[in-house]
Formats: sequence, structure tokens, C-alpha cells
Amino acid sequence: MRLATWNVNSVRARVDRIVDFAVREDIDVLAMQEIKCKVEQFPFEQFEQAGFHVEAHGFSQWNGVAIASRSRPTEVETAFPGMPGFAKGHEGPDAPQEARAIGATIDGVRVWSLYVPNGRALEDPHYVYKLHWLEALRQYTASTLAATPDLPLALVGDFNIAPTDADNGDPAIVEGFSTHVSAPEREAFTALEQAGLADVVRPLVPTGFTYWDYKQLRFPRNEGLRIDFILGSRTVADAVTDAAIHRNERKGEAPSDHVPVVVDLDRARLSPGEDDQDDDRPMIFG
Repeated sequence: MRLATWNVNSVRARVDRIVDFAVREDIDVLAMQEIKCKVEQFPFEQFEQAGFHVEAHGFSQWNGVAIASRSRPTEVETAFPGMPGFAKGHEGPDAPQEARAIGATIDGVRVWSLYVPNGRALEDPHYVYKLHWLEALRQYTASTLAATPDLPLALVGDFNIAPTDADNGDPAIVEGFSTHVSAPEREAFTALEQAGLADVVRPLVPTGFTYWDYKQLRFPRNEGLRIDFILGSRTVADAVTDAAIHRNERKGEAPSDHVPVVVDLDRARLSPGEDDQDDDRPMIFG
């Protein structure tokens, strides 16, 4: 199974490019973020003509997530348990949820396409919302894997966090002044790993950014951020055979400011209880 995640920054503006990539790279499951449209505005036809089933979740021209897959997805959800909401001037547990998560089971793998809140600024209510959102995601992950430790679970998407200093090449992003690199955000990312997930791309692709701002020639100068991730449970991590960050998708006409992140999974190893002896691939879990 070839699983990819891509913040497409408007699916309608880039549908031809997205579908071309998915077909050319033989993608089986493509998780998308920032589709920026309502469900009824999603360009389903182009994906379906290319042989994909699509589940989408979006309310407006902001946010929005989707999953396109060769096999028909099942058990579709548009929020994980406890996922908080947010609206300007509307705080509290009854704040409306945004279109930031969609989960589906594809060929036995539970995949979530996630668009983690940006945070905006350290003093902004959106930053507090971001941390609450990540804590709810951690709780969901921990409880799910405690109940079903062998579940093939993949949380993928734009996490809006650069977990290490090496993941930040943008001189405008400064620890102590900027979101994405603050200690609480990085601790929240680490907490997801402690809940039973691993960054399954980094062992195979240790360096490289996934996002470059459109401004200040960030891409030609390679002043980017690594904020798009594929986090997998032990079963998913053990099935990884290859990974890639498709930097060239940032080039060309009207690109997204993010690029796809891709992993190849050995389908035989995605079945719980498989004998994993004689495995000479790099260890992701210690």
C-alpha cells in the first residue's frame, strides 16, 4: 500500500495536478488537507475518473480534509472523540467543530487525515485551541491503541509543528516568538509518539522540509519547515518499506506551499499477528 499525505491548499485550484500526482506515483491512499471547499464543491468527478473513491469533509473556503483511495473506505468519521471546536468569540466546550479531521478504514488500515490548528500567535486563543486539540488527539490515540495494540493506525497530515530545530529552516520562525516551534507544541508532538506512534518517514528520510512560504523566496532559498508527517502505530511502522518527500511538487505552475509525503507499506505486515522474523529493515521503534 502506498500512503501519501498532502496539504493541497485548495483542491479545486489544483485538482489536475493532484490527480496527476496520485496516478503517476501509483498512490493507493491520498490524505488531503486544506481542501478549502464545501463537500458539494469538491471535484469528485476527476478523482473518480482516475479510479479513486473520495470521502471529504469541509464547511467553507477554509480548512477541510479528504481521503482518496483505490479501495472503498469504510467506517468514515469526521471527528475523533473529544475533538474540540473553535470560533472567534465563542469559547467553551460547545464551540463548533472545524473541518480538520476525517478518518476511514482502507484495506484494514485506520487512516486519519488531519489538519492541526495553526495557532496563529503565542498569545492568540487559537494557540490554546491548538494545544487542546492536540491533547484530545493524544487521548484518542492512547485509548485506541490501549484497546487494540495491533491496530494498523496512521495519523497523517499537516501538524503545524516543527518538532526539532532541524525541522525549521525559516528565519522568520523563532522560538519564543513564533508558533510551530514553541516548547508546548513540541511537547504535544512528543506526547503523540509516547502514546504509541512513530514518525515512520524520518528514519528513511532524515532531512528535508515539507513546506515553504510563498513569500521572501523561501523555496529557492530552501528556507522551509518540516511540518507534514505520517505517524504510525507499531503495526504500521513495522510495515514500512520506503518513504519519500516529493520536493519537486513545490515547483512548476501554481504549486501548493506544501509537498506530498509518501510511505510504502508491506500489506502482508499490516495484518496483526504476522511473524516478523528475519526483518532487516531499519528499526523505527526502539
